[in-house]
Amino acid sequence: MAAPDLKPRPRVLSVWGHRNFTIFMVGLTPAAISSWMQRVGVGWLTWELTGSTVWLGIIAAADLVPILLLSPLAGAVTDRMSSLRLIRVTQWMQFIHAAALAALTYAGLMSVTLLLALTLALGVVHAFSTAARHAFVPLTVPRSEVPTAVSLDSAFFQASRFIGPAIAALVIPVWGVFGAFLAHAIGTFVFAGLMHMMTEPSGEALRHRSRKLLGDVKEAYSYVRSHAGIWPLMIMLAAASVCVRPLQDMLPGFAGEVYGSGASGLAWLTSAMGVGAMVSAAWVAVHGRTSGLTNVCFIGTALSSVSLIGLVATDWFPLGLAFAAVSGYALNNLSTSVQALVQTSVEDQLRGRVMSLYTLIYRGLPAAGALVFGVAAEFIGLRWTFALAGVACFVALAALASQRAAMIASLERRH
Repeated sequence: MAAPDLKPRPRVLSVWGHRNFTIFMVGLTPAAISSWMQRVGVGWLTWELTGSTVWLGIIAAADLVPILLLSPLAGAVTDRMSSLRLIRVTQWMQFIHAAALAALTYAGLMSVTLLLALTLALGVVHAFSTAARHAFVPLTVPRSEVPTAVSLDSAFFQASRFIGPAIAALVIPVWGVFGAFLAHAIGTFVFAGLMHMMTEPSGEALRHRSRKLLGDVKEAYSYVRSHAGIWPLMIMLAAASVCVRPLQDMLPGFAGEVYGSGASGLAWLTSAMGVGAMVSAAWVAVHGRTSGLTNVCFIGTALSSVSLIGLVATDWFPLGLAFAAVSGYALNNLSTSVQALVQTSVEDQLRGRVMSLYTLIYRGLPAAGALVFGVAAEFIGLRWTFALAGVACFVALAALASQRAAMIASLERRH
């Protein structure tokens, strides 16, 4: 009798058979959704308090500058200790922050300077929580399934970019920004609680040991700088992060000044970017391997530049939503593909530090861009500011084109 034809399950399905990964994703979902609700609330509250693109840039920078300054240190700390333990601590801290934000807003005590201080504090926590998350997710699955796990993590996070702002669009008109802040307090409480149900991954016992913290940071930088594939990827990501990513933080200005659509329009613009990003991350997850992802990075960077220029060229809101969706798709194609390529190429003992550089670039550098663009927009307008940024990103991409073959050979040969 012939043996039954048993085909292995696709990795996008088999990855859910790992208990730690499943618990992590279940906990991440409400926390990520409510996080985007809070981001919309903070942006709109800033606009209501000040009506200033400069303050929008300052608040965006306050959230991201700590990541810019602390990510290398956070990566070194993550490589030395249990990333699961660090996730637990940072999630409880985010719960306390969200609860304080909700309470102060409800009591009518919020001012833009207090909002700035709270945003700075959250940025410090985010530097360590993001480093721990990037280090932990690959430890929840076998190495062959790391690209799928990383991409699904990104897909769920990007789905929250659509769901969170869409819910915020319903909540804020009824409950005010307090409702968005309270939702995040609940979401982080659920995530933190679920993290205590997880078991310590075996890879956590092999944490890096060194007496020199700054030496650890230098070692990781030297490793990345000498890598034929990772270094150009980081340069490409940096160009998109500085030139294109600040658009997300300036959306309140577009909603209010360009489209005249208010808080509801802001939520829909943010959601449109989230939809595009979610579709992109889902595609990378189903793809399930690193072959071809280098080319995806090049295409994603080019498309993000084109979509940015298209977005600032129109004042018709439906077309603006379409370009926002394409921008979200392109940026996430780039960031998720970069993350998958780096995560499968780097050694475990360097993972926290190398991925902290990724975080510094993708989460930290947009702070510099948002601050500069916020000031520039006061003089030449939002449209001209971001049109020039789109052109600059495309020029940077063209400069890396000659390294494409070497990048493919270095990043995809083993996968």
